[in-house]
Amino acid sequence: MEIDIDLSAQRLRLCDGENQVMDVAVSTGANGIGEQNGSGCTPRGRHQVRAKIGQGAPPGAVFRGRRWTGEVWTPEAHDTQPGRDWILTRILWLSGLEPGRNRLGRVDTFRRYIYLHGTPPVTALGTPGSKGCIRMNNADIIRLFDLVAPGTVVNLHE
Repeated sequence: MEIDIDLSAQRLRLCDGENQVMDVAVSTGANGIGEQNGSGCTPRGRHQVRAKIGQGAPPGAVFRGRRWTGEVWTPEAHDTQPGRDWILTRILWLSGLEPGRNRLGRVDTFRRYIYLHGTPPVTALGTPGSKGCIRMNNADIIRLFDLVAPGTVVNLHE
């Protein structure tokens, strides 16, 4: 399995060899594409799934600091916290594979806490809007989470 994320098209594809398993809309960094720490941009290059977080949590489970808070997202909670960057359902934490480009120093994807994660159903997908992570529909992140293992290659490109 390999995950391919086209940052220009805002699409994620999961492939098993020549077979395409998933093709879904995502939302990447509102600040565009880039690797620098603190940029709010989505990094490019070859990465891997370093950790899977949230196994068994309900759809809409709210995560803070990579831990489930015990909350489940609701429209009412959303309305009371405008502008919150909701991290929901599952987390696939990425680690760069290219030293100097997306690994180590000021360009380290893992230390930047770049994830694939679920997002509220009111979030627009198919257009940039995150703080650098890759946002996905909750059903899609559950499916992806269940299909991939730690070490799965993730290629982010324009």
